[in-house]
Amino acid sequence: MSAILATTVRPEIAKRPGAFAQLFGAYWVGIARHFIRRAAVARLRDFDDHLLQDIGLERAEIEAAVYGVITRSELASTR
Repeated sequence: MSAILATTVRPEIAKRPGAFAQLFGAYWVGIARHFIRRAAVARLRDFDDHLLQDIGLERAEIEAAVYGVITRSELASTR
């Protein structure tokens, strides 16, 4: 019975991903974020100035807003 239990239940240390798996996962998350942000910038650049003004942005602030350099509270305080 103990031989069967040892083969079906993985030890706790084997359940955690290794350092390489964590690094690889973080790498792909970073790549995905990069493309998502690029798509957001491209989409916002397609908006006309009136629509950007409605959401509280100026054309020069698009990239800073997408990349999180300026926050919504900072945008509100400058208006």
